[in-house]
Amino acid sequence: MRRTDYDTEQYQDYARGRALTEQQLQAWMSAFEALLPERRPLAGLDVGSGTGRFTPALARAFGPVTGVEPSVRMREIAQAQSQHPGVRYLAGRAEDIPVPSAGADYAVMLQAWHHVQDKPRAARELARVLRPGGRLLLRSGFSDHMPRIWWLEYFPRGFEVDASLFQPLHEVIETFTSAGWRVAGFDTVAEPSSGTRGEALERLRLRTHSVFAHFTPDELEVGFRRLEQAVATDPGAPAPADPAPLLTLER
Repeated sequence: MRRTDYDTEQYQDYARGRALTEQQLQAWMSAFEALLPERRPLAGLDVGSGTGRFTPALARAFGPVTGVEPSVRMREIAQAQSQHPGVRYLAGRAEDIPVPSAGADYAVMLQAWHHVQDKPRAARELARVLRPGGRLLLRSGFSDHMPRIWWLEYFPRGFEVDASLFQPLHEVIETFTSAGWRVAGFDTVAEPSSGTRGEALERLRLRTHSVFAHFTPDELEVGFRRLEQAVATDPGAPAPADPAPLLTLER
């Protein structure tokens, strides 16, 4: 799989292209709240925190959070635009998390697992940094459980290319169970609409989804032309909501 270098591409537009509405953030915090211990505060890790899309919301909901992100540019944007008194951002990656052992109550990895190069090592490292009984909330695509994202249908091979970026669910589970984790649950979060179809198209034009790097130039041209034609019929209509798989693992 082609690796995205966020220090040379996407970082300028990522926060805008992947912006979350308050309703979407609230839906995610509600989903996480149902899976995490009731006591507060909880010490959290946002592994692959990017521009900090979720990190301040996690701190507001649950307690102090450390965002761990390998891209210098993405961290700079997070530090400038996603500040919170309970948040700090550190250089690191899932295979090498710069925090003490057994210091966190939970970790989230949100649309970052497919970027991890050494997945067995990352599973062991995530186990190291969580306390016994700690939980990892893993939002990712799984090639055999892919949501039907509405705009992909307009791109040639759209669903096929998207699924190719991800492992099947059983492979991900095997990686974690081999490192001592157990599966605590697997569900789908109903993420609310991101706004109108016209607004969604403007964000998609920024090409901040990993899948865009795997289409040919012709496929991109055809896909955006088809998408623009479809959206033009009713740009003010709500963009369809995207279901999001969420795997919960426990130490």
